[in-house]
Parts: sequence; C-alpha cells; structure tokens
Amino acid sequence: MTIDKDNLISSITDSFERMKYIDLNDIPDIDLYMDQVTAFLDERLNKSVRTKTDERLMTKTMINNYAKNDVIPPPIKKKYTKEHILVLIIIFYFKSFLQINDIKELLDPITESYFNNNSEYGLGNIYKEIFDKKGDELELILKDVTDKYDISRGSFKDAPADMRDYLQLFDFICMLGCDVFVKKLLIEKIVDSIREHRESTQNKYEIKTDKAVAKQAAKVKEENNADKRSR
Repeated sequence: MTIDKDNLISSITDSFERMKYIDLNDIPDIDLYMDQVTAFLDERLNKSVRTKTDERLMTKTMINNYAKNDVIPPPIKKKYTKEHILVLIIIFYFKSFLQINDIKELLDPITESYFNNNSEYGLGNIYKEIFDKKGDELELILKDVTDKYDISRGSFKDAPADMRDYLQLFDFICMLGCDVFVKKLLIEKIVDSIREHRESTQNKYEIKTDKAVAKQAAKVKEENNADKRSR
C-alpha cells in the first residue's frame, strides 16, 4: 500500500480547507444562551473532526465544567459573550492534545488580562493574530510532511517486496507520530514552566503579605502594651 505524493499534498490542503477557522466577524456580537452557543460551535467546527456524530463537539456539560473550574469566566445571567466563544474555540483545538488543567494554565493570563477588557487591544485582536497565520503554517507543514514522505520512501530497501510499501508507509506514520509527540512534550514543558513561574510569583506575594501582616500585628501589640504601661 502506497500513497501518491500528489494525492498526499492534495489531501493535506483539503484538510486545512475543512479546518477553516471561524472568522472573527462571523461570531455573533450579541450574547447567546447555552443552546445557541453549542449550536453555533457545532455548525462551524464540525468540518474539522474525523467523523460526524449526533454528539455536540462542545457540549453543555463541557462548557458548564469549564466555567465551574474557572477555565472560562462564568456566563453573565446565563448568557455567553463573543469573548466566551473566542475562548471556547481555542479550548476546542487545545483539548485534543492537552489536559484541561494545562489549558487553564495557558488561558489564565489571557482571560485575566483581556477578558471583558474595554481597551483597544482585547481578545479579538489576540484571536485574529493567532488564526490569521493559517496560510503560512500550511506552507511549512506541507514541506515538512512531504520531506518526511520522501525519506520514508527510501527506507526498507531490503525488506520483502510484498511488505516493503506497507513498511515504508508505517515508517512515514512513525515519523509523523514522533513529530506530534515531541511537540506535545515541548508544549507540556512550557506549560509547566509557566505554572512554576506563576506559583513562584504568587508565593513571593504571599510571603511578602505574611510579613506585612506580622509586622502590623507586632506594631498593634506594641501599641497596646504601651497603652497598658501608660495607665
């Protein structure tokens, strides 16, 4: 079994077209109820999944859990804003290869700084900057995948003829899998370093606060003792 190189490139291009991201201007500016949110996301993201099912891509239970565990800010009077949807779209792509606590760690600084931010630079700007790079990414991925394919076609030259094509295909898949594994590991290590930095910063703040509280308590105690002595 072999894969024609031209068909491979065409397949990758078609996959990227199916995964076309939701344009910022296509996201409703009005607040939505839960059913409207899940329907919107399902309609716009269903082309990016392998198989179609009756199950929502982003279910009510998922979204409720994200809000309950502070992965996303809670809805406002049971309604979700455009910014909620932007964050949910990012979560949708992350959740296929990251644990939810890692996603939260990555998103916390963004939601804390930019969610419901009335300044000129907000979540919409971040979303657009990230997803507008799709064309450049496609070119890089195409080159990387075709290079791996060419390498695989040169492997297993001494293998039995009836298995050579399959072994070459398996080699190609293993190279792709190694790439996915290494990048996932790299992302996890970056997330860990972010978590360590935030915890360290928080601990310093807590230590500083504890010292200030202790100093203030000592001052109050001394004032009380001085007051008793003056009596």
